[in-house]
Amino acid sequence: MPETDREKLIGQYAAGDITWHELRERGFDNYIQVLGALGELGLRSPLAAMTGPNLAARERGRASSATRC
Repeated sequence: MPETDREKLIGQYAAGDITWHELRERGFDNYIQVLGALGELGLRSPLAAMTGPNLAARERGRASSATRC
């Protein structure tokens, strides 16, 4: 995969436009590759959507990580 395509996919993933599953379908073999690419581009992994059955757990997780920073 050309570097520009790889960077574009990683950017879309960081923005929450595509999922990890979609990255796997497009040639990323493991999540370590994704984390490395995010770091190289100065991006962070996307946050989970604040909807669904695990909403309370995600809110607690975000609150506890915010107090540690």
